[in-house]
Amino acid sequence: MAKRKNPFQPLLDKIPVPARNRYFMVSILFLAWMVFFDKHDILTQYRLQATQERLKEDRAYYEEKIKEAKADKIDIERDKEKFAREHYYMQKDDEDIFIFVEE
Repeated sequence: MAKRKNPFQPLLDKIPVPARNRYFMVSILFLAWMVFFDKHDILTQYRLQATQERLKEDRAYYEEKIKEAKADKIDIERDKEKFAREHYYMQKDDEDIFIFVEE
């Protein structure tokens, strides 16, 4: 009985030996799946990291604004009359108000 020659044997011989190993091929396919097609692929992880950094910056900004608002609140509670005069131009009956605009 004559052994049939595989017509694709010259093509198979050109493939590197590790690439012919089925475990190597499965590992490459698994890696490609995890990097490009999975729910938690690299691009998604990058976007999530960028979002997290932006949210941390926003949090720091708003915490600073909260501190400023608390300081303003303390100033208002300490001297309500001064605040009303400066911000709402309130006056007593016998007073005149002069507003200086800085240019």
